[in-house]
Amino acid sequence: MNASYKGHQSQVPAKRSADVPVLTAAEFRDLKDVPPESEWFADIDNPGTRRMYRSAIGEFMAFTGITDAAQFRDVARSHVIAWRKTLIRRQLAGPTIRAKLAALSSLFEYLCERNAITHNPVKGVSRPKVESGEGKTPALSDAQVRAILNAPKGNGLKAKRDRAILSVSAAI
Repeated sequence: MNASYKGHQSQVPAKRSADVPVLTAAEFRDLKDVPPESEWFADIDNPGTRRMYRSAIGEFMAFTGITDAAQFRDVARSHVIAWRKTLIRRQLAGPTIRAKLAALSSLFEYLCERNAITHNPVKGVSRPKVESGEGKTPALSDAQVRAILNAPKGNGLKAKRDRAILSVSAAI
């Protein structure tokens, strides 16, 4: 017998406290049979995210005519692309379309991890570009920056401090 086995052999299972709930045999069997997609929804902690994901999946199911969880196995990339095109035709905002595709992709990733399906048909489907907002603020011209830096009058300590602060913020 090796040392690690001896160590495990001497461990005694922890006693169950009276206040810790224990699953009954029936509850244990019922939880084993929870469909993966229901387990996926239950694992999303944020209620807003869960609501949005449920809505997106429901929309996709209605679009494709899926009525049974087993039908997710038959979804192809072309189904996802066709759904994306209808979302674009409905003139939904880019972030909304991205969120709906992310919800669908998340479900398919979960089903792949559980070996319920063989692949994620959302992978590789292009999504609307995200507008970062970077570069949208109009920049100041050189003349405007010079005018701001020349605004503090005089050569006193406060004027020098103000010019230093302004020059640092103009450099950013």
